[in-house]
Amino acid sequence: MLEFDLQKNGLRKLNSALHDQRENTNQTVWEIINPKGSHAVAVGIDAPLEVNIKGSTGYYCGGMNKQAQINVDGSAGPGVAENMMSGIIIIEGDASQYAGATGHGGTLVIRGNAASRCGISMKGIDIVVHGNIGHMSAFMAQSGNLVVCGDAGDALGDSIYEARLFVRGSVKSLGADCIEKEMRSEHLEILRDLLTTGELERWTPMSEALLMWASRYEHLIQVIEPALNSGKNVICDRFYDLSLIHISEPTRQAEISYA
Repeated sequence: MLEFDLQKNGLRKLNSALHDQRENTNQTVWEIINPKGSHAVAVGIDAPLEVNIKGSTGYYCGGMNKQAQINVDGSAGPGVAENMMSGIIIIEGDASQYAGATGHGGTLVIRGNAASRCGISMKGIDIVVHGNIGHMSAFMAQSGNLVVCGDAGDALGDSIYEARLFVRGSVKSLGADCIEKEMRSEHLEILRDLLTTGELERWTPMSEALLMWASRYEHLIQVIEPALNSGKNVICDRFYDLSLIHISEPTRQAEISYA
């Protein structure tokens, strides 16, 4: 692991060193100390690196990221992960305005709250916020997924195109063109993948299995049973019982019995 003191060596030197890394680099793990709210930390990376930032950052942290996993052990200022292309960025604290703006791909995880305009003009990025989001979030969102485990502010999804928004809590108001729809089994599949991305250490094998089990069960009662009741023949490989058994840790399998 390479340790880089940002206060001692400066931002330009850090980003230049990160930009020099290529696909076959053996300098894959970086630890950045003393960020002290610096702007534009770890922007424009295009290599499979793991960058751990020990503290909060200012504007545009991780912007234009490709391939790298960037972990911020603190909060992030405006524009974190702006125009992100791939990889994953995890913010342990809160994120300021327009987090994930114009992101084309990859995953942004915010374990705190996100301020206004989170996911504005998102173009394929996946954003998971464990807390609340502010007003005008997902404005002009074109594609991708925004998951909010808390509440959403005013005008959520205003002028939205085809992005998907999932909110566990309350929504103060929906913007123009944003329509509330019923959750279906395929949405549960999407949610499972999003909630476990970058979060595997927070999920036990049994918990992850139960997420898949819920999806399989909803598919059964929403799709398969209505088709059977209408006289149709159904061929399906989604057996939710088997999913639970095969994904669960072996020590828990003894709890599941069948007649």
